[in-house]
Amino acid sequence: MSRSSKKGPYIDPKLTKKVQRMNESGQKKIIKTWSRNCTISPDFVGHTFAVHNGKEHIPVYVAENMVGHKLGEFSFTRKFKGHGGKIAATTSASGAAPSTSPTAGTKPATTSAPAKK
Repeated sequence: MSRSSKKGPYIDPKLTKKVQRMNESGQKKIIKTWSRNCTISPDFVGHTFAVHNGKEHIPVYVAENMVGHKLGEFSFTRKFKGHGGKIAATTSASGAAPSTSPTAGTKPATTSAPAKK
């Protein structure tokens, strides 16, 4: 269920204050935060936030197309290690073993057909 439109987006006041101070001074330091539910406002564009994922802080550089999203959307809480293991690496995506022919990429040899008698 989405947030009521009359309430408006949640923007952490501490983050807003830090961004305003950095804009006034012209600094571009990484801002460390645990507020994953904070909505990205246009003031945040161009800044880097270190968003906590439960274990460590992940650096997130805010671009224009991120405005309106939450900071936590860009700091994943689960580590993706990939699908499959050694078996998946040796077989192709279709499940069959990759076929390599020794004459791949060469012209087929022309043979003369035996004469009919």
